[in-house]
Amino acid sequence: MVNLIAALNISEVAVIGLLVASLQFATLLYLAALGETIAEKSGVLNLGVEGMMAVGAVVGYIAAVSTGSPWIGLLVGGLAGAAAAGVHAVIAVVLGADQVVSGLALTILGLGLANFIGDGYTDDPRRSLFVDLDLPGLSDIPWVGEVVFSATPVTYLAVGLGVATWFALNRTSLGLGLRAVGESASTADAAGHGVTAMRIGAVLIGGLFAGFSGAYLTTTGIVGAWSEGLTAGRGWIAVALVIFGAWRSGRAALGALLFGFTLALRNRLQPFGVEFSPILLSMLPYLLTVLVLIGISIKARHQPSPAPAGLGTPYRREER
Repeated sequence: MVNLIAALNISEVAVIGLLVASLQFATLLYLAALGETIAEKSGVLNLGVEGMMAVGAVVGYIAAVSTGSPWIGLLVGGLAGAAAAGVHAVIAVVLGADQVVSGLALTILGLGLANFIGDGYTDDPRRSLFVDLDLPGLSDIPWVGEVVFSATPVTYLAVGLGVATWFALNRTSLGLGLRAVGESASTADAAGHGVTAMRIGAVLIGGLFAGFSGAYLTTTGIVGAWSEGLTAGRGWIAVALVIFGAWRSGRAALGALLFGFTLALRNRLQPFGVEFSPILLSMLPYLLTVLVLIGISIKARHQPSPAPAGLGTPYRREER
């Protein structure tokens, strides 16, 4: 790898910087996509990820700079995202309203609320950022150490949450019950599972993870501050990642790395001697999102969709 870079006359620092940025963006997307995966596994479609991320970002930033602790900012941002998700849970799960309309309304509400709350913090010079880890021995390994073992603690947290989610959904009775609710709510109800409680819990966890993702934006070097339009459509990419990953946490992680790389390219091609419009580069992740959705739609015509059978369908016990 080093010889190839030398042969191409490319700066090693620039390559490592690109890989580090890709991992940061992948962490951001994966946290949101993981939460949406849990929600959709229960049969609830939540298109409000963008709004929940925005609320988590601004509340997390305020908490971080007020306390001086990025960890408190991350936690409070996650709780803010869960609170926003609670609106969707009440409307879509408890009241049985259309999940698509409710999710879109949550996005609009969340973005507007975040801009209102953060109005006085747009030019705030204060910072409370996560510091990259320095693991003795491991961080000194060429390339791998500088990229993987020197990441922010939140990246390791995201990996841990991904493993825990996989284990919970596939190896525990609670996870199997949640999946049963997403496949056939009436059957799961007859088997003794609390459909409403499980769906509300899954939506709140999805909001918690989306809030983590938003707070990660404002407590790391990706942005490290609050400004309007901060999420910039990344919540929609996270929703597409769930489909790209076929509702599996492991495949969503691979997708997050791919999309994270496209997001990182925007401001990092110049050191490689490549002149390309940053405006066109900023379109690349969203173009890739559209292409992925088109490809999956075509594929779905020839084989069954891996989506939960009850996704997007409200459940009312009296109609069972």
